Amino acid sequence: MPVLIHPVILCGGSGTRLWPLSRKSYPKQFSSLTGDTSLFQASALRLSGAAFAAPIVVTGSDFRFIVTEQLAQVEIAPAAILIEPQARNTAPAILAAALSLHAREPGALMLVAPSDHVIPDVAQFSAAVEAAAATARQGNLVTFGIRPDRAETGYGWLELSTQPDVDFAPVAQPLAQFVEKPDLATAQMMFEGGKHLWNAGIFLFSVDTLIAAFETYQPEMLEQTRAAVAQAELDLGFTRLAGEPWAALDDISIDYAVMEKAPNMSVVPYGGVWSDLGGWEAVWRDGNPDAQGVVTTGPATAIDCTDTLLRSESETLEVVGIGLKDIVVVAMPDAVLVAHKDRAQEVKTAVTALKAKGAAQADTFPRDHRPWGWFESLAVGRRFQVKRIVVNPGAALSLQSHHHRAEHWIVVEGTARVTIDAEVKLVTENQSVYIPLGTTHRMENPGKVPMVLVEVQTGSYLGEDDIIRYEDVYARGQGAKG
Repeated sequence: MPVLIHPVILCGGSGTRLWPLSRKSYPKQFSSLTGDTSLFQASALRLSGAAFAAPIVVTGSDFRFIVTEQLAQVEIAPAAILIEPQARNTAPAILAAALSLHAREPGALMLVAPSDHVIPDVAQFSAAVEAAAATARQGNLVTFGIRPDRAETGYGWLELSTQPDVDFAPVAQPLAQFVEKPDLATAQMMFEGGKHLWNAGIFLFSVDTLIAAFETYQPEMLEQTRAAVAQAELDLGFTRLAGEPWAALDDISIDYAVMEKAPNMSVVPYGGVWSDLGGWEAVWRDGNPDAQGVVTTGPATAIDCTDTLLRSESETLEVVGIGLKDIVVVAMPDAVLVAHKDRAQEVKTAVTALKAKGAAQADTFPRDHRPWGWFESLAVGRRFQVKRIVVNPGAALSLQSHHHRAEHWIVVEGTARVTIDAEVKLVTENQSVYIPLGTTHRMENPGKVPMVLVEVQTGSYLGEDDIIRYEDVYARGQGAKG
Protein backbone atom coordinates (compact mmCIF):
# COMPACT_ATOMS: atom_id res chain seq x y z
CA MET A 1 0.00 0.00 0.00
CA PRO A 2 1.55 3.37 -1.00
CA VAL A 3 2.47 5.88 1.71
CA LEU A 4 0.04 8.79 1.56
CA ILE A 5 1.13 12.41 1.53
CA HIS A 6 -0.61 14.58 4.13
CA PRO A 7 -1.62 18.00 2.76
CA VAL A 8 -1.49 20.97 5.10
CA ILE A 9 -3.46 23.94 3.78
CA LEU A 10 -2.60 27.32 5.28
CA CYS A 11 -5.79 29.33 5.41
CA GLY A 12 -5.30 32.14 7.88
CA GLY A 13 -4.32 35.05 5.68
CA SER A 14 -6.27 38.30 5.49
CA GLY A 15 -4.49 40.17 2.72
CA THR A 16 -5.68 43.48 1.34
CA ARG A 17 -4.03 43.49 -2.10
CA LEU A 18 -7.34 42.43 -3.66
CA TRP A 19 -9.50 44.93 -1.79
CA PRO A 20 -12.46 45.51 -2.02
CA LEU A 21 -13.10 41.80 -2.80
CA SER A 22 -10.63 40.57 -0.17
CA ARG A 23 -11.00 42.00 3.34
CA LYS A 24 -10.02 41.07 6.85
CA SER A 25 -13.43 39.53 7.56
CA TYR A 26 -13.51 37.51 4.31
CA PRO A 27 -10.11 37.18 2.58
CA LYS A 28 -9.50 36.24 -1.05
CA GLN A 29 -9.00 32.49 -0.51
CA PHE A 30 -12.74 32.09 0.08
CA SER A 31 -13.75 33.92 -3.10
CA SER A 32 -14.25 32.51 -6.61
CA LEU A 33 -11.74 34.59 -8.53
CA THR A 34 -10.97 32.32 -11.47
CA GLY A 35 -13.71 29.69 -11.63
CA ASP A 36 -16.76 28.18 -9.99
CA THR A 37 -14.93 27.17 -6.81
CA SER A 38 -13.14 29.38 -4.31
CA LEU A 39 -9.34 29.44 -4.29
CA PHE A 40 -9.43 27.47 -1.02
CA GLN A 41 -11.73 24.83 -2.50
CA ALA A 42 -9.58 24.56 -5.61
CA SER A 43 -6.51 24.03 -3.40
CA ALA A 44 -8.26 21.31 -1.40
CA LEU A 45 -9.40 19.54 -4.57
CA ARG A 46 -5.91 19.73 -6.07
CA LEU A 47 -4.51 18.08 -2.93
CA SER A 48 -7.00 15.22 -2.91
CA GLY A 49 -7.04 11.86 -4.64
CA ALA A 50 -5.34 8.50 -4.31
CA ALA A 51 -1.92 9.88 -3.35
CA PHE A 52 -3.18 12.14 -0.56
CA ALA A 53 -4.56 11.68 2.92
CA ALA A 54 -7.33 13.92 4.24
CA PRO A 55 -6.05 17.49 4.61
CA ILE A 56 -5.07 19.36 7.75
CA VAL A 57 -6.25 22.97 7.61
CA VAL A 58 -4.66 25.72 9.71
CA THR A 59 -6.86 28.79 10.02
CA GLY A 60 -8.13 31.48 12.38
CA SER A 61 -11.18 31.33 14.61
CA ASP A 62 -13.13 33.81 12.46
CA PHE A 63 -12.86 31.53 9.41
CA ARG A 64 -13.46 28.11 10.98
CA PHE A 65 -17.08 27.72 9.87
CA ILE A 66 -16.35 29.09 6.40
CA VAL A 67 -13.66 26.43 6.07
CA THR A 68 -16.00 23.60 7.08
CA GLU A 69 -18.81 24.88 4.86
CA GLN A 70 -16.60 25.25 1.79
CA LEU A 71 -14.99 21.82 2.30
CA ALA A 72 -18.43 20.24 2.63
CA GLN A 73 -19.50 21.85 -0.64
CA VAL A 74 -16.70 19.99 -2.48
CA GLU A 75 -17.22 16.82 -0.39
CA ILE A 76 -13.85 16.83 1.37
CA ALA A 77 -13.66 15.79 5.02
CA PRO A 78 -10.58 17.25 6.76
CA ALA A 79 -8.38 15.19 9.06
CA ALA A 80 -8.13 18.18 11.39
CA ILE A 81 -8.76 21.91 11.50
CA LEU A 82 -6.25 23.69 13.71
CA ILE A 83 -7.34 27.08 15.05
CA GLU A 84 -4.58 29.63 15.62
CA PRO A 85 -5.31 31.91 18.60
CA GLN A 86 -3.61 34.73 16.64
CA ALA A 87 -1.78 35.01 13.36
CA ARG A 88 1.92 34.23 13.82
CA ASN A 89 3.05 33.79 10.19
CA THR A 90 3.90 30.48 8.53
CA ALA A 91 6.62 29.03 10.78
CA PRO A 92 4.45 28.41 13.88
CA ALA A 93 1.47 27.33 11.75
CA ILE A 94 3.46 24.73 9.82
CA LEU A 95 5.25 23.50 12.93
CA ALA A 96 1.95 23.06 14.81
CA ALA A 97 0.58 20.97 11.93
CA ALA A 98 3.77 18.88 11.86
CA LEU A 99 3.63 18.21 15.61
CA SER A 100 -0.06 17.32 15.41
CA LEU A 101 0.58 14.90 12.54
CA HIS A 102 3.71 13.46 14.17
CA ALA A 103 1.68 12.52 17.25
CA ARG A 104 -0.38 10.06 15.22
CA GLU A 105 2.02 9.14 12.39
CA PRO A 106 5.74 9.69 13.02
CA GLY A 107 7.71 9.93 9.79
CA ALA A 108 4.69 11.04 7.75
CA LEU A 109 5.26 13.10 4.62
CA MET A 110 3.65 16.54 4.77
CA LEU A 111 2.92 18.83 1.80
CA VAL A 112 2.40 22.45 2.85
CA ALA A 113 0.53 24.78 0.49
CA PRO A 114 -1.12 28.18 0.73
CA SER A 115 -4.87 28.21 0.13
CA ASP A 116 -4.94 31.03 -2.42
CA HIS A 117 -2.78 29.86 -5.33
CA VAL A 118 -3.92 29.05 -8.86
CA ILE A 119 -2.38 25.89 -10.38
CA PRO A 120 -4.62 24.75 -13.25
CA ASP A 121 -2.64 21.68 -14.41
CA VAL A 122 -3.27 19.18 -11.61
CA ALA A 123 -1.48 16.32 -13.40
CA GLN A 124 1.71 18.34 -13.91
CA PHE A 125 1.65 19.54 -10.32
CA SER A 126 1.13 15.96 -9.08
CA ALA A 127 4.21 14.87 -11.04
CA ALA A 128 6.24 17.56 -9.28
CA VAL A 129 4.90 16.41 -5.90
CA GLU A 130 5.84 12.80 -6.69
CA ALA A 131 9.40 13.87 -7.52
CA ALA A 132 9.60 15.92 -4.32
CA ALA A 133 8.28 13.02 -2.22
CA ALA A 134 11.13 10.77 -3.33
CA THR A 135 13.64 13.43 -2.25
CA ALA A 136 11.83 14.15 1.02
CA ARG A 137 11.99 10.47 1.98
CA GLN A 138 15.78 10.80 1.86
CA GLY A 139 15.68 13.41 4.63
CA ASN A 140 15.55 16.60 2.58
CA LEU A 141 13.39 19.68 3.00
CA VAL A 142 11.93 20.28 -0.45
CA THR A 143 10.53 23.46 -1.91
CA PHE A 144 9.02 24.11 -5.34
CA GLY A 145 10.39 26.70 -7.76
CA ILE A 146 8.11 28.19 -10.41
CA ARG A 147 9.43 28.85 -13.92
CA PRO A 148 9.28 32.66 -14.21
CA ASP A 149 7.76 34.38 -17.23
CA ARG A 150 8.79 37.92 -16.29
CA ALA A 151 11.13 39.91 -14.07
CA GLU A 152 8.84 39.95 -11.04
CA THR A 153 9.76 42.10 -8.01
CA GLY A 154 6.84 40.98 -5.86
CA TYR A 155 8.12 37.43 -5.23
CA GLY A 156 11.10 35.92 -3.50
CA TRP A 157 13.31 33.85 -5.81
CA LEU A 158 15.23 30.56 -5.54
CA GLU A 159 18.71 30.09 -6.99
CA LEU A 160 19.25 26.65 -8.48
CA SER A 161 22.55 24.79 -8.22
CA THR A 162 22.36 23.93 -11.95
CA GLN A 163 20.37 25.11 -14.96
CA PRO A 164 16.99 23.32 -15.35
CA ASP A 165 16.55 21.30 -18.54
CA VAL A 166 14.67 22.68 -21.50
CA ASP A 167 11.35 20.94 -20.81
CA PHE A 168 11.52 21.84 -17.10
CA ALA A 169 11.20 18.25 -15.91
CA PRO A 170 10.48 18.01 -12.15
CA VAL A 171 13.93 16.77 -11.12
CA ALA A 172 14.99 17.65 -7.59
CA GLN A 173 18.35 19.33 -7.08
CA PRO A 174 20.14 21.04 -4.18
CA LEU A 175 19.02 24.60 -3.57
CA ALA A 176 21.84 27.13 -3.83
CA GLN A 177 20.10 29.92 -1.90
CA PHE A 178 16.93 31.88 -1.22
CA VAL A 179 16.80 35.38 -2.73
CA GLU A 180 14.74 38.15 -1.16
CA LYS A 181 12.27 40.16 -3.25
CA PRO A 182 14.61 41.94 -5.68
CA ASP A 183 14.66 45.32 -7.33
CA LEU A 184 13.75 45.42 -11.03
CA ALA A 185 17.33 45.31 -12.32
CA THR A 186 18.17 42.26 -10.19
CA ALA A 187 14.92 40.56 -11.15
CA GLN A 188 15.66 41.13 -14.84
CA MET A 189 19.16 39.68 -14.43
CA MET A 190 17.83 36.57 -12.66
CA PHE A 191 15.05 36.13 -15.21
CA GLU A 192 17.47 36.26 -18.12
CA GLY A 193 20.08 34.09 -16.39
CA GLY A 194 17.79 31.04 -16.24
CA LYS A 195 19.05 29.67 -12.90
CA HIS A 196 16.49 31.40 -10.70
CA LEU A 197 12.86 30.43 -10.06
CA TRP A 198 10.02 32.07 -8.18
CA ASN A 199 9.56 30.95 -4.59
CA ALA A 200 5.99 29.60 -4.38
CA GLY A 201 6.03 28.95 -0.64
CA ILE A 202 5.05 25.29 -1.17
CA PHE A 203 7.06 22.67 0.75
CA LEU A 204 7.25 18.91 1.17
CA PHE A 205 9.15 17.05 3.91
CA SER A 206 8.77 14.40 6.55
CA VAL A 207 7.54 15.66 9.90
CA ASP A 208 10.65 14.16 11.53
CA THR A 209 12.95 16.17 9.23
CA LEU A 210 11.11 19.41 9.88
CA ILE A 211 10.99 18.94 13.65
CA ALA A 212 14.73 18.18 13.65
CA ALA A 213 15.34 21.45 11.77
CA PHE A 214 13.41 23.38 14.40
CA GLU A 215 15.36 21.60 17.16
CA THR A 216 18.54 22.93 15.56
CA TYR A 217 17.53 26.45 14.51
CA GLN A 218 14.44 27.38 16.57
CA PRO A 219 14.45 25.33 19.80
CA GLU A 220 12.48 27.93 21.76
CA MET A 221 9.76 28.09 19.10
CA LEU A 222 9.62 24.30 19.07
CA GLU A 223 9.13 24.20 22.85
CA GLN A 224 6.37 26.84 22.81
CA THR A 225 4.57 25.28 19.86
CA ARG A 226 4.73 21.86 21.49
CA ALA A 227 3.02 23.38 24.52
CA ALA A 228 0.34 25.00 22.33
CA VAL A 229 -0.37 21.65 20.65
CA ALA A 230 -0.23 19.62 23.89
CA GLN A 231 -2.63 22.01 25.65
CA ALA A 232 -4.99 22.32 22.67
CA GLU A 233 -8.70 21.86 23.26
CA LEU A 234 -11.32 20.25 21.03
CA ASP A 235 -14.22 22.54 20.21
CA LEU A 236 -17.04 21.30 17.95
CA GLY A 237 -14.57 19.25 15.93
CA PHE A 238 -11.95 22.00 15.75
CA THR A 239 -8.59 21.86 17.55
CA ARG A 240 -7.95 25.14 19.33
CA LEU A 241 -4.24 25.63 19.96
CA ALA A 242 -3.51 26.93 23.45
CA GLY A 243 -3.45 30.71 23.58
CA GLU A 244 -0.82 31.42 26.24
CA PRO A 245 2.16 29.58 24.69
CA TRP A 246 1.03 30.64 21.20
CA ALA A 247 1.07 34.33 22.16
CA ALA A 248 4.76 34.03 23.08
CA LEU A 249 5.75 32.82 19.60
CA ASP A 250 7.65 35.04 17.19
CA ASP A 251 5.83 36.24 14.07
CA ILE A 252 8.17 34.71 11.48
CA SER A 253 7.97 32.91 8.16
CA ILE A 254 9.15 29.33 7.65
CA ASP A 255 11.80 30.61 5.23
CA TYR A 256 13.43 32.87 7.83
CA ALA A 257 12.93 30.45 10.71
CA VAL A 258 14.58 27.32 9.29
CA MET A 259 14.61 26.94 5.49
CA GLU A 260 17.28 29.55 4.75
CA LYS A 261 19.52 28.01 7.40
CA ALA A 262 19.10 24.30 6.59
CA PRO A 263 21.84 22.56 4.53
CA ASN A 264 19.46 19.80 3.36
CA MET A 265 17.26 22.02 1.15
CA SER A 266 16.26 20.75 -2.29
CA VAL A 267 14.14 22.37 -4.98
CA VAL A 268 11.87 20.78 -7.59
CA PRO A 269 11.34 23.00 -10.65
CA TYR A 270 7.74 23.42 -11.76
CA GLY A 271 7.19 24.49 -15.34
CA GLY A 272 3.39 24.76 -15.34
CA VAL A 273 1.09 27.72 -14.91
CA TRP A 274 1.05 29.18 -11.39
CA SER A 275 -0.18 32.39 -9.81
CA ASP A 276 -0.70 33.64 -6.29
CA LEU A 277 -3.17 36.25 -7.57
CA GLY A 278 -1.29 38.80 -5.53
CA GLY A 279 -3.06 41.82 -6.97
CA TRP A 280 -5.64 42.98 -9.49
CA GLU A 281 -3.03 43.17 -12.25
CA ALA A 282 -2.45 39.42 -11.72
CA VAL A 283 -6.21 38.74 -11.81
CA TRP A 284 -6.37 40.60 -15.13
CA ARG A 285 -3.36 38.73 -16.51
CA ASP A 286 -4.70 35.31 -15.48
CA GLY A 287 -8.27 36.08 -16.54
CA ASN A 288 -7.79 35.19 -20.24
CA PRO A 289 -7.99 38.72 -21.69
CA ASP A 290 -9.70 38.97 -25.07
CA ALA A 291 -8.07 40.31 -28.25
CA GLN A 292 -8.26 43.85 -26.84
CA GLY A 293 -6.82 42.78 -23.52
CA VAL A 294 -10.16 43.16 -21.72
CA VAL A 295 -11.42 40.94 -18.90
CA THR A 296 -15.01 41.31 -17.68
CA THR A 297 -16.57 39.44 -14.76
CA GLY A 298 -20.17 39.63 -13.61
CA PRO A 299 -22.55 42.24 -15.03
CA ALA A 300 -19.89 44.32 -16.80
CA THR A 301 -19.68 45.84 -20.29
CA ALA A 302 -16.57 47.18 -22.01
CA ILE A 303 -16.89 49.61 -24.93
CA ASP A 304 -13.72 50.56 -26.82
CA CYS A 305 -11.51 49.51 -23.89
CA THR A 306 -8.02 47.98 -23.98
CA ASP A 307 -5.96 46.13 -21.35
CA THR A 308 -8.67 46.71 -18.76
CA LEU A 309 -10.37 44.70 -16.01
CA LEU A 310 -14.06 45.36 -15.28
CA ARG A 311 -15.50 43.28 -12.45
CA SER A 312 -18.88 43.55 -10.72
CA GLU A 313 -19.61 41.50 -7.62
CA SER A 314 -23.20 42.74 -7.38
CA GLU A 315 -26.17 40.98 -8.97
CA THR A 316 -27.80 44.31 -9.79
CA LEU A 317 -24.90 46.70 -10.37
CA GLU A 318 -23.84 46.93 -14.02
CA VAL A 319 -20.30 48.23 -14.57
CA VAL A 320 -19.76 50.00 -17.91
CA GLY A 321 -16.37 51.13 -19.15
CA ILE A 322 -15.96 53.42 -22.19
CA GLY A 323 -12.59 54.20 -23.77
CA LEU A 324 -10.55 52.87 -20.84
CA LYS A 325 -6.92 51.75 -21.14
CA ASP A 326 -4.88 49.97 -18.45
CA ILE A 327 -7.64 50.47 -15.86
CA VAL A 328 -8.94 48.20 -13.09
CA VAL A 329 -12.55 48.65 -11.93
CA VAL A 330 -13.91 46.40 -9.17
CA ALA A 331 -17.44 47.10 -7.91
CA MET A 332 -18.85 45.65 -4.69
CA PRO A 333 -22.25 46.49 -3.19
CA ASP A 334 -20.57 48.85 -0.71
CA ALA A 335 -17.34 49.99 -2.40
CA VAL A 336 -15.84 50.59 -5.85
CA LEU A 337 -12.13 50.51 -6.75
CA VAL A 338 -10.90 52.42 -9.81
CA ALA A 339 -7.15 52.31 -10.41
CA HIS A 340 -4.53 52.35 -13.12
CA LYS A 341 -3.37 48.78 -13.64
CA ASP A 342 0.24 49.71 -12.95
CA ARG A 343 -0.73 51.11 -9.54
CA ALA A 344 -3.18 48.43 -8.45
CA GLN A 345 -0.66 47.16 -5.86
CA GLU A 346 -1.15 50.45 -4.00
CA VAL A 347 -4.62 49.35 -2.92
CA LYS A 348 -3.13 48.82 0.56
CA THR A 349 -2.81 52.59 0.75
CA ALA A 350 -6.54 52.89 0.15
CA VAL A 351 -7.29 50.43 2.94
CA THR A 352 -5.08 52.40 5.33
CA ALA A 353 -6.86 55.63 4.38
CA LEU A 354 -10.28 54.04 4.91
CA LYS A 355 -9.25 52.72 8.33
CA ALA A 356 -8.05 56.21 9.30
CA LYS A 357 -11.48 57.68 8.53
CA GLY A 358 -13.30 54.85 10.32
CA ALA A 359 -14.91 53.37 7.21
CA ALA A 360 -16.26 49.86 7.79
CA GLN A 361 -15.43 48.96 4.18
CA ALA A 362 -11.73 48.80 5.08
CA ASP A 363 -12.09 45.47 6.90
CA THR A 364 -15.70 44.31 6.82
CA PHE A 365 -17.16 42.37 3.93
CA PRO A 366 -20.73 43.36 2.94
CA ARG A 367 -21.85 39.73 3.23
CA ASP A 368 -21.41 38.61 6.83
CA HIS A 369 -20.71 34.86 7.08
CA ARG A 370 -21.82 32.95 10.15
CA PRO A 371 -21.81 29.27 11.22
CA TRP A 372 -25.41 28.89 10.02
CA GLY A 373 -25.12 30.78 6.69
CA TRP A 374 -24.81 34.49 5.90
CA PHE A 375 -26.62 37.82 5.79
CA GLU A 376 -26.23 41.18 4.09
CA SER A 377 -27.79 44.58 4.70
CA LEU A 378 -30.05 45.80 1.90
CA ALA A 379 -31.07 49.14 3.39
CA VAL A 380 -30.20 51.05 6.58
CA GLY A 381 -32.00 54.03 8.09
CA ARG A 382 -31.92 55.90 11.39
CA ARG A 383 -34.33 53.47 13.11
CA PHE A 384 -34.61 50.58 10.67
CA GLN A 385 -32.53 48.04 8.76
CA VAL A 386 -33.47 45.53 6.05
CA LYS A 387 -31.41 42.35 5.67
CA ARG A 388 -31.34 39.32 3.41
CA ILE A 389 -30.61 36.22 5.51
CA VAL A 390 -29.66 32.80 4.11
CA VAL A 391 -29.76 29.80 6.46
CA ASN A 392 -28.07 26.55 5.38
CA PRO A 393 -30.03 23.27 5.36
CA GLY A 394 -30.27 21.86 8.87
CA ALA A 395 -28.73 24.97 10.43
CA ALA A 396 -30.17 27.11 13.24
CA LEU A 397 -29.52 30.52 14.73
CA SER A 398 -29.18 30.75 18.49
CA LEU A 399 -32.16 31.09 20.82
CA GLN A 400 -31.93 34.80 21.60
CA SER A 401 -33.62 38.09 22.38
CA HIS A 402 -32.86 41.79 21.83
CA HIS A 403 -33.07 44.81 24.13
CA HIS A 404 -33.54 47.50 21.51
CA ARG A 405 -35.16 46.13 18.36
CA ALA A 406 -38.14 44.24 17.02
CA GLU A 407 -37.98 42.10 13.87
CA HIS A 408 -40.29 41.15 11.05
CA TRP A 409 -39.35 38.05 9.03
CA ILE A 410 -40.65 37.35 5.52
CA VAL A 411 -39.68 33.97 4.02
CA VAL A 412 -38.97 34.21 0.28
CA GLU A 413 -37.39 30.79 -0.36
CA GLY A 414 -37.74 27.51 1.53
CA THR A 415 -39.29 26.96 4.94
CA ALA A 416 -38.35 28.33 8.35
CA ARG A 417 -39.06 26.73 11.70
CA VAL A 418 -39.62 29.72 14.00
CA THR A 419 -39.63 29.74 17.79
CA ILE A 420 -41.30 32.72 19.53
CA ASP A 421 -41.32 32.26 23.30
CA ALA A 422 -43.15 28.92 23.80
CA GLU A 423 -44.65 28.76 20.28
CA VAL A 424 -42.95 26.83 17.46
CA LYS A 425 -44.35 27.00 13.91
CA LEU A 426 -43.38 26.58 10.27
CA VAL A 427 -43.29 29.66 8.05
CA THR A 428 -43.17 29.01 4.30
CA GLU A 429 -42.64 31.14 1.20
CA ASN A 430 -44.64 34.39 1.12
CA GLN A 431 -45.53 34.05 4.81
CA SER A 432 -44.23 36.33 7.56
CA VAL A 433 -43.93 36.51 11.32
CA TYR A 434 -43.40 39.40 13.78
CA ILE A 435 -40.87 39.20 16.65
CA PRO A 436 -41.70 41.82 19.31
CA LEU A 437 -38.89 43.57 21.20
CA GLY A 438 -37.59 41.44 24.08
CA THR A 439 -39.19 38.22 22.84
CA THR A 440 -37.16 35.00 22.97
CA HIS A 441 -36.88 33.65 19.44
CA ARG A 442 -35.01 31.36 17.08
CA MET A 443 -34.93 30.65 13.35
CA GLU A 444 -34.09 27.19 11.89
CA ASN A 445 -33.99 25.64 8.43
CA PRO A 446 -35.52 22.14 8.61
CA GLY A 447 -35.32 21.64 4.84
CA LYS A 448 -32.75 20.29 2.38
CA VAL A 449 -32.19 23.56 0.46
CA PRO A 450 -31.05 26.98 1.69
CA MET A 451 -33.78 29.06 3.30
CA VAL A 452 -33.90 32.75 2.39
CA LEU A 453 -35.81 35.44 4.23
CA VAL A 454 -35.97 39.20 4.41
CA GLU A 455 -35.66 40.66 7.90
CA VAL A 456 -36.91 44.14 8.74
CA GLN A 457 -35.50 45.50 12.02
CA THR A 458 -36.93 48.51 13.81
CA GLY A 459 -35.72 50.09 17.02
CA SER A 460 -33.47 52.58 18.73
CA TYR A 461 -30.27 50.52 18.28
CA LEU A 462 -29.61 47.99 15.53
CA GLY A 463 -26.05 46.83 16.31
CA GLU A 464 -25.07 43.17 16.03
CA ASP A 465 -24.03 43.14 19.68
CA ASP A 466 -27.61 43.70 20.91
CA ILE A 467 -28.18 40.06 21.68
CA ILE A 468 -28.90 37.91 24.73
CA ARG A 469 -28.10 34.30 23.82
CA TYR A 470 -29.78 31.43 25.69
CA GLU A 471 -28.87 28.37 23.59
CA ASP A 472 -26.44 27.99 20.71
CA VAL A 473 -25.38 24.83 18.87
CA TYR A 474 -22.15 26.62 17.87
CA ALA A 475 -21.12 27.34 21.48
CA ARG A 476 -20.76 31.11 21.05
CA GLY A 477 -20.87 33.31 24.12
CA GLN A 478 -23.03 36.26 25.08
CA GLY A 479 -22.71 39.20 22.74
CA ALA A 480 -21.16 37.14 19.93
CA LYS A 481 -22.59 37.92 16.55
CA GLY A 482 -25.37 35.92 14.89
